[in-house]
Amino acid sequence: MLPLLRLRTILFGVVLSGLVGCSSSSHDQLDDVKTGDGDRAVTVQLNWYPEAEHGGVYQAEAEGLYQAAGLSVDIRPGGRATPVAPELELGRVHFAFANADDVVLYRRQGLDVVAVAAAMQDSPRCILVQEASAVRSFEELEGITLQCQTGRPFLDFMRGMGILDKVKTVPYHGSVASLVADKNIAIQAYSFAEPLLAEQQGVAVRRLMVSDLGWNPYASVLITTGKIIREQPELVRDFVRETCNGWQHYLSDPQEGNAMILAANEHGMTTEALEYGVKELRSLVIPDGMTAESLGQMTMERWERLITQMEAIDPSEAGKVSAADCFDTSFLPNALPQEEAASDEIE
Repeated sequence: MLPLLRLRTILFGVVLSGLVGCSSSSHDQLDDVKTGDGDRAVTVQLNWYPEAEHGGVYQAEAEGLYQAAGLSVDIRPGGRATPVAPELELGRVHFAFANADDVVLYRRQGLDVVAVAAAMQDSPRCILVQEASAVRSFEELEGITLQCQTGRPFLDFMRGMGILDKVKTVPYHGSVASLVADKNIAIQAYSFAEPLLAEQQGVAVRRLMVSDLGWNPYASVLITTGKIIREQPELVRDFVRETCNGWQHYLSDPQEGNAMILAANEHGMTTEALEYGVKELRSLVIPDGMTAESLGQMTMERWERLITQMEAIDPSEAGKVSAADCFDTSFLPNALPQEEAASDEIE
């Protein structure tokens, strides 16, 4: 029987092949299109409904940073099954959001997807449990029922460590209701989102950060394609620069960005949730030892570690993806030369 991650990857490839087969020309839409005002049209696809994790692009749009750089930006909300990679591959968007492990999976399928900025240096991925439960560490999950999204690499990483050996896993449908009702239920979560939802319902929760286990891929990563990098480098540079500026402004004063997120999110987003998200995001985007000016940076060491971890999960994929092909830091406002990014780890 195929491992879940391998099966997920195969199914993704089948779907993508079908989508590409329906398009006679995959990148025609991404020529250097100008609007009536002469601005360059740019489309960015979110990987989820608009939330604080997308704050940089909404802040840049709300403050007019993109417009000042000659960019007319269309931000497309995502959802539960947003086809991020196919949208890029088919030439329907210039940029999108993903996590670093997604980039590795996409490249395994032969997609020339490249990360150009990482908003979150540390992963927000956690396992959420009630404080009233007996669980205070990953080693104490035995006997718990974990609601999770099947096929995610972080789960296979945890299985490889034996953490889920005596844990029952069931599908997660995006709600904290079961966790709130039963202290023997745990859910996958992001540290800046679901904890507030549980606490608003009167249940104190404990976060078990998956990064503490050593699984720490970059999150809210801005991605594009190698083709766009080669053919429209100035557009990439301008969009990355203003998005990073937007992130800096958002973490300092998110009012304008949050107002735009609230207007775009039709799924119950609240001002309180966004304020909570920004507060929790600050240490993930700019962790201790890093300056705001370095926002977005990535290093070869981090990408190599992630690929090694993912190859350990599925050895049949070993050697298919090179870390050097996964990212390009040259478009960042305070870019390290790629050779320095290859050797200098952000402390």
